[in-house]
Amino acid sequence: MNIHEYQAKALLRSYGVPVSDGRVVLRAEEAKTAAGELDGPLWVVKAQIHAGGRGKGSFKEAEAGEKGGVRLAKSVEEAEAMTKQMLGRTLVTHQTGPAGKQVNRIYIEDGSDIETELYLALLVDRGTSRVSFVCSTEGGMDIEEVAAKTPEKILSFSVDPASGLSDFHGRRVAFALGLKGPQVKQCVALVKNLYRAFIEKDMEMLEINPLIVMTDGNLKALDAKIGFDGNAIYRHADIAALRDETEEDPKELAASKYDLNYIALDGEIGCMVNGAGLAMATMDIIKLYGAEPANFLDVGGGATKEKVTEAFKIITSDPNVKGILVNIFGGIMRCDIIAEGTIAAVKEVGLQVPLVVRLEGTNVEQGKQIINDSGLNVIAADNLSDAAEKIVKAVKG
Repeated sequence: MNIHEYQAKALLRSYGVPVSDGRVVLRAEEAKTAAGELDGPLWVVKAQIHAGGRGKGSFKEAEAGEKGGVRLAKSVEEAEAMTKQMLGRTLVTHQTGPAGKQVNRIYIEDGSDIETELYLALLVDRGTSRVSFVCSTEGGMDIEEVAAKTPEKILSFSVDPASGLSDFHGRRVAFALGLKGPQVKQCVALVKNLYRAFIEKDMEMLEINPLIVMTDGNLKALDAKIGFDGNAIYRHADIAALRDETEEDPKELAASKYDLNYIALDGEIGCMVNGAGLAMATMDIIKLYGAEPANFLDVGGGATKEKVTEAFKIITSDPNVKGILVNIFGGIMRCDIIAEGTIAAVKEVGLQVPLVVRLEGTNVEQGKQIINDSGLNVIAADNLSDAAEKIVKAVKG
């Protein structure tokens, strides 16, 4: 689960991390009052979407002279005008894709006197099963670009959970960032606070880009991006309350309400599979036969007829889907339940595209009989390879 910048900064502020004072604006008429509550003389007006690259992004149907999703205002009136320009518009960045994201929130904050821009992040390193720090002197840039062009400017190290975080880790970050004097002590405290927030709130990623050194020598988190482990949200009611469903894919949101593991992709063949491993194998073999999967969908081992029906509805709601492959290996999951759910869904929403069904395992004969007796135009498959070949052929002609 991701949150907006203004929410991330409020959370970090509660952990003692230095951030700018700011106000969130949901309606254009609130902008002038919000900006007037800040000191100025410089205000930063930021579009709030769950994507990076806002400053370099562009609005659809932008007017001449319009800039990106992060702008500098030199008066309260100018901040108000910029807010009106951005609210309700669609911002396109390199992370949103060509469709972009609609801006429903604006964050207005005090400007900062910047001397140096740095990069600092914490993330879960799946390779070592530890929390890792990533830091670089190249702040304000995409870290992927830095990694590709100047990887020597990135320092990354993990924290041993047995010994935990120590001042040494903070000093290591400070020296890597070229900090000196009192800044080193500030960095040690910053690293401690960030690590504590990361662990206590079950974060997956915490990125500060840029972390700035101001002209007075102090450190400040000028931007913040935080992602949480969705499987741990139940432990944090305060974090769950920050969820902005308008930023999420409607199909993924619908799937989460039925405890379905669904991720939207860009292909044309919808997949309904039980088990993450089998789902990955199904997507791989679809690609092997020359097509692209439209989704990852794991209905799980305890799926009911109702869950299977909802899963089918979600797949068919994607206009890019030109064919559907149901691939079930019944262990805990019974093939007859899948068959009943598929038929119920087809009868409810209709079947406008080819459907290939491959069933194997528990109650497989009953499942096949249910499908055969349904009278539906379903293509039967004997194994995974046969199923993939048939659905790709049906879609590609």
